[in-house]
Amino acid sequence: MAPTHVQSLEVLALHEPYPLILRITTQSDLLTQRPALEVSRDFSESRPDNPLVKQSVSPYVSPHKRFPMITNAIHPESAVKQRYAAAARTREPALCCAVEYDRRFLEVIPKEVIEKDYGCGDPSRYLKPGETVLDLGSGSGKICFIAAQIVGPQGKVIGVEMTDEMLEVARRNAPMVARQLGFANVEFRKGRIQDLELDLERLDERLKSRPISDAASFLAADGLAQDLREREPLVASDSIDVVVSNCVLNLVEPRSKRRLFEEVFRVLKKSGRAVVSDIVSDQPAPQHLQRDPQLWSGCISGALTEQGFLQAFAESGFHGMQILQRDESPWRTIEGIEFRSVTIAAYKGKPGPDDHATAQASPCRDGGACC
Repeated sequence: MAPTHVQSLEVLALHEPYPLILRITTQSDLLTQRPALEVSRDFSESRPDNPLVKQSVSPYVSPHKRFPMITNAIHPESAVKQRYAAAARTREPALCCAVEYDRRFLEVIPKEVIEKDYGCGDPSRYLKPGETVLDLGSGSGKICFIAAQIVGPQGKVIGVEMTDEMLEVARRNAPMVARQLGFANVEFRKGRIQDLELDLERLDERLKSRPISDAASFLAADGLAQDLREREPLVASDSIDVVVSNCVLNLVEPRSKRRLFEEVFRVLKKSGRAVVSDIVSDQPAPQHLQRDPQLWSGCISGALTEQGFLQAFAESGFHGMQILQRDESPWRTIEGIEFRSVTIAAYKGKPGPDDHATAQASPCRDGGACC
């Protein structure tokens, strides 16, 4: 694994007996336009005999507590990568909610893929044979492998995932699924779903021979990233019939969400559509919930409101938004805020006769069981 080059380190806060907060910026953060990593270390339970932190020790700390408590008050994307990297190694049932899938499509999918899949709906049930499908935040690959069976050998499925550990699971299991099906129509690419132009693996390869060491090399690398977006985009414009996603859009940081919806619109063909299952809330999550890395990476505090979710599609150029499925009961309720699963369809092409329909009957609305 290549070393991470730290570009800068800044002390944001140090107030007794509260955490020391550092902002760390790396080469990758700069090139992908991510905010810096923020790391918090709470010294309130540190060893009293440690001279480096002695002045920060609370007088109420037991002398028997010999190890500091480490907390991560980090940027949402870092929290997501850390949690899903761990979930790729060991199954974490608490991530998102249980969903019933068509068991016919699960028979050819390895158990590991199914166990390490995390979602809140099933957008694959709205696909058709022969379509080209893009799965945003494809994780272990389950939705991709289901979609592969639906679109058939004449169709194509592309999964985009930023977490190396999840990509490894999906790519390792893809040949096994292909052998079971008798055809291979799935590929997995490394990228960020709010920047579907930048191929992170190509960028990594180019940077091996052009490391960032100063401002000039940073500017050159930034130009390289932009050149890759233009000349070799991860996902080309107007190339996808259907964009699907399963409980991932909520994980994108707030300031990148608009770009995310615009990217979905860009990659779709003029007749294309998005079918997205995600968590929405009945009121906006307050700032203190949004700053909680566990709630954010757990598909909670980054959720848009239901109306905000529909509006985000509309503001990016989509029309004819439909609620295909909506859970009547909330998945979780935190501080009185209800978080539930919905599946929404949105269309890129010319408005059709059904564009004024905003909702459609679903098993959840009719009393059926969902997640």
